[in-house]
Amino acid sequence: MSEEHYLELCENPVQFEHASSVNNVFFDEANKQVFAVRSGGATGVVVKGPDDKSSVAFRMDDKGEVKCIKFSIGNKILAVQRTSKSVDFINFIPDYPHTEFTQECKTKNASVLGFCWTNWNEIVFITDQGIEFYQVFPDKRSLKLLKSQSINVNWYQYCPETAVILLSTTVQGNILQPFAFRSGTMSKMSKFEIELPVVPKPAKLSLSERDIAMATIYGQLHVMYLKHHSRTANSTSAEVVLYHLPREGACKKSHVLKLNTTGKFALNIVDNLVVVHHQSSQTSLIFDIKLKEPDCAVNTHQPVLPARSIHPYRIPLSGPAVVPSQPPVPCQLYSSSWSVFQPDIIISASEGYLWYLQVKLPPTVNLLQDKGKLMDFLLRRRDCKMVILSVCSQSTRGVLPVVATVFDKLNQVYKEYLEAEQSYTVVSDDCSTHTHKHTSAVSSTSTNTQRRVLWVGVSHKFIIAVLMEYIRSLNQFQITVQHYLYELVIKTLVQHNLFYMLHQFLQYHVLSDSKPLACLLLSLESTYPPAHQLSLDMLKRLSTANDEIVEVLLSKQQVLGALRFIRSVGGHDNVSARKFLDAARQTGDQMLFYTVFRSFQQRNQRLRGSPGFNPGEHCEEHVVHFKQLFGEQALMKPSTV
Repeated sequence: MSEEHYLELCENPVQFEHASSVNNVFFDEANKQVFAVRSGGATGVVVKGPDDKSSVAFRMDDKGEVKCIKFSIGNKILAVQRTSKSVDFINFIPDYPHTEFTQECKTKNASVLGFCWTNWNEIVFITDQGIEFYQVFPDKRSLKLLKSQSINVNWYQYCPETAVILLSTTVQGNILQPFAFRSGTMSKMSKFEIELPVVPKPAKLSLSERDIAMATIYGQLHVMYLKHHSRTANSTSAEVVLYHLPREGACKKSHVLKLNTTGKFALNIVDNLVVVHHQSSQTSLIFDIKLKEPDCAVNTHQPVLPARSIHPYRIPLSGPAVVPSQPPVPCQLYSSSWSVFQPDIIISASEGYLWYLQVKLPPTVNLLQDKGKLMDFLLRRRDCKMVILSVCSQSTRGVLPVVATVFDKLNQVYKEYLEAEQSYTVVSDDCSTHTHKHTSAVSSTSTNTQRRVLWVGVSHKFIIAVLMEYIRSLNQFQITVQHYLYELVIKTLVQHNLFYMLHQFLQYHVLSDSKPLACLLLSLESTYPPAHQLSLDMLKRLSTANDEIVEVLLSKQQVLGALRFIRSVGGHDNVSARKFLDAARQTGDQMLFYTVFRSFQQRNQRLRGSPGFNPGEHCEEHVVHFKQLFGEQALMKPSTV
């Protein structure tokens, strides 16, 4: 059995000069840009980004080794750190001077650990003694200190998506202090402590930068801590501990992901899934924090799927010495030269590639046997539509409880989408827009399920059972059942002579009353005569279908029945006399014509004081016909009362 890979590297990676041909390679997480820096005389820099607009090449004066280099948003201003005391700036805005200008950190005896752009003209210096928040004036070639905060810093991490900087403080480094930045303001968030593993005294652990990552999962910012196993503790394997970091309020431990192994790990976030790469086994695990594990404690998660390696990737050969027939070279997956960045980026500096990690959904269908859990998993993923249709199609060849579970999972999300659309719900900070976009995709998936997956090569009884399960599920979530589903049920029942079942479905209102359904029943009368009466009963229950009932009865030459019905609903005074007289005359029954004619004469007498018909009723030919049959003396005379 071939291994099913549910993770893959993107087909079109960002290519840059590999490490062997340049002095340094830097990655900017905010702009998703790789900087390949080559020194010697002048410093040459080649910047590669996700698209051509974010890619650029330039030269700058060689003023020492580059420690860090990043563009502000939109490639407007370049910041370069060469020393531990200052950061240099170069304008890339058209018509602005390109001369470098420098900003030293304000704190005496502080060393700059790095910097982060929080806006196109706002930057934060992180030093070992705190942070300094500046506004950059490219036209004046100067900076203005907006705010600063003194705090001992071991290391820092930055989440560009939320503009939150996380500082490691204290000797052990496990007290983390976050700061949020927005439109020229800096906000101090609640600090929190990372629980380190217990070790024998006097040994002490410290929190490593390598074991911490920040990322947004389902619209909420999380700090991820890779907690390695402790030989003295009961735990024999590593785990990833997630801390939810809200804008306001305390940061709390929210989820624990069980890795069930030890070794070197790296973390990515792909489509709201936490991906944990394990170097020694060259495999990856995925976790979905929205999935509840029945056998685990609250918010403790096992991997959704068995460990699998990333799909093999081949690097095409390039250069003048390459022979066209030479095959691509296999990429060494899980290489020690790989660098992993949030949320979904893997960089191989030695090979000069930046990949986006992707989830492949089709292999998950066979790897996850619990179809209810599978549906929960798929419904939260991007591009899930075709895979969900495949699951629905497969399940309709299985057992009914599985079919019911799959339909309920699908329609639950579909209902949420319909309610959100109806109320124009604005997605809040605590509710990911991902979910809202997702449910709109699921709505079309649900519709396609109705139209596509139910026609399967199985017995007619099972088809009916599947259809009824789907209708039950729609009704359970108060979703309107489309007429074609009822039509499919009825036609299948009639086709296989299951009239008793049809009668029961209608009698107990399993099939909801509607005018189209009543008309469908009428059309089946030649095959199943009782369908005529079933149709009439349904139309009567609708109470808004009086005209349809009259038309049905008249078409069946049940003129007196139509007359009695229209009287029973109080519509006799307004009904067209000619319509009834036409129908009565077409029967060829003279006494029936007499009865209907006299009935409308009596109506005219009661309403207008005269039995005659108004010219606008166009009943002249019927008056003539009545005289021919019964004589003029049979006409009703005006009342003298």
